[in-house]
Amino acid sequence: MAHIISIAQQKGGAGKTTVAAHLGVMLSEYGLKVTLIDVDPQQSLTQWFQIRRKLKHESVTPINFVTCDGEALRREIQHAQKDADFVIIDSPPHADKEARNAVKYADMVIIPMQPSPLDLWATQATIKMARQEKTPVKMVLNRVNPQANLSQKMQAEMKDMSLSLFGNRVAYATALLTGKGVSELEPSSAACREMELFADDILDYFGYDLEEVDDEAAYA
Repeated sequence: MAHIISIAQQKGGAGKTTVAAHLGVMLSEYGLKVTLIDVDPQQSLTQWFQIRRKLKHESVTPINFVTCDGEALRREIQHAQKDADFVIIDSPPHADKEARNAVKYADMVIIPMQPSPLDLWATQATIKMARQEKTPVKMVLNRVNPQANLSQKMQAEMKDMSLSLFGNRVAYATALLTGKGVSELEPSSAACREMELFADDILDYFGYDLEEVDDEAAYA
């Protein structure tokens, strides 16, 4: 049975699609079967995948992809679970029924946010929703300058929550424009290392043996 991860955040522009695409690619590179589901009406993840689908002669890892509305989400999850290790949902950027369903059906909710007070305040609605559904939460502080006072204050605000940090790196956006993940476009970059650590953290949470996963990835 697949693990369901919802990328959720009430505020738009926090990096939901960035996290969904790069995490999906990284898990796929580990030899795991991944299905991405785009429920966001903006369909940024769908646009990324349309570019990726044209890369027939380049080395990209296989990923299954679905675009649907909130009404069809449960059905698409049930279908994807039959042949996936992970299902990653890019949910709508507002706290409506569709966003709640994406949280309700998840085994983990990942909440990306930028180091700004507006993102911090907007995040509270998603955290509350996840707690109501009793779904574990992992925070991602995105586009971070680790030396900035504001970034340090944001980390302090979330000291009791599971937290990952992504630097303010051009590599993430550049990879998306090419239909790839950062691990495919720039495998030696700091951004790739950040995403690898993030994926390892998630795999560890779900009880995967990281050494076995690394061996399978090398064999693939």
